[in-house]
Amino acid sequence: MDKVNIAEKLSLFNDYCNPRIIGELNGQQVKAVKLNGEFIWHKHDNEDELFLVIKGTLFMELRDKMITIKEGEFLIVPRGTEHKPVAKEEVHILLFEPATTLNTGEVQNELTKNVLEKL
Repeated sequence: MDKVNIAEKLSLFNDYCNPRIIGELNGQQVKAVKLNGEFIWHKHDNEDELFLVIKGTLFMELRDKMITIKEGEFLIVPRGTEHKPVAKEEVHILLFEPATTLNTGEVQNELTKNVLEKL
């Protein structure tokens, strides 16, 4: 059992849209990711996702509205909900989601990460 320093883990990489696993519990993973710009529209049919903003501001576009998530805030996106994360500047995020969750949901493209690095 070791404690995890979130800032230290986030300092280990500089790329975007490439989540890293920094913890696991009860079939769930804690992932650190950096975003800058727009991601893609996607959904997860079987998994809820929790986005916790560590640094910056994340804008979560939904089909009927946009939600602003600031540092220290989180948003749970329910399974089956189409969403598109947008970062107007670099944002540091922790994701809490089942280990089965693919970052691009039902979409397969160049942003899809089938295997995640563990830090």
